[in-house]
Amino acid sequence: QVQLVESGGGLVQAGGSLRLSCAASGRTFRSYAVAWFRQAPGKEREFVAAISWSGGDRYYADFVKGRFTISRDNVKNTVLLQMNSLKPEDTAVYSCAAGRLWGHPFLGDYWGQGTQVTVSS
Repeated sequence: QVQLVESGGGLVQAGGSLRLSCAASGRTFRSYAVAWFRQAPGKEREFVAAISWSGGDRYYADFVKGRFTISRDNVKNTVLLQMNSLKPEDTAVYSCAAGRLWGHPFLGDYWGQGTQVTVSS
């Protein structure tokens, strides 16, 4: 069983940065790959970035490449999403998910509640 709690969202101007954190409980967290997803109002949830259990493999959605960076600390049971050069279209609720399987599409077994990111123009 893994429980996930996101934090770090907020209001930022276009061009600014935020760092989201996904804190996990459970001794087996390091066995899970983790991904970030987002959902904007009126839109479907979309994949943002994923990182393997060891942190050695990562992949990103095309629309965030070069702007967002995913990382993890298995000692602290935390996965971070550093978001730079934010755009108004990045506004969404961002959620993290943990999954046993590594691949694309990412399949989440456990999900957090999400944190709101709002980018003003």
